[in-house]
Amino acid sequence: MCGGVRYEIAGDLRDVWDCHCHRCRQFTGHHMAATASAVDALTFESDDALAWYSPEPTVEYGFCSRCGSSLFWRTLARPDRISICAGPLEQPSGLRTVAAWWMAEHGDYHAPAPNLIEHEYDG
Repeated sequence: MCGGVRYEIAGDLRDVWDCHCHRCRQFTGHHMAATASAVDALTFESDDALAWYSPEPTVEYGFCSRCGSSLFWRTLARPDRISICAGPLEQPSGLRTVAAWWMAEHGDYHAPAPNLIEHEYDG
């Protein structure tokens, strides 16, 4: 939002998945709508304001330390991949939402989309 973190992605992006787990809801204020790419396809034009928060040793949430924009999610279980919040992407993105995760934890105000594939965490 403020330009403190600017990046480019070279290569294919996964279609968008919504994550309704309690951490993603708290990080984004609703649910995380994210695409994903290979880490080596992501290059930063500016990342001096990029900060990471780790609620547990295996996952991290990336955000802009200036404006607070939710930007990334990553796990040590997949160090070659990074989830990228879809909201900050330039439009049109060409992406579509295809799946929802952790629906058992969705906010009580949220009406689930009827055509999404729903998943629960499988460890």
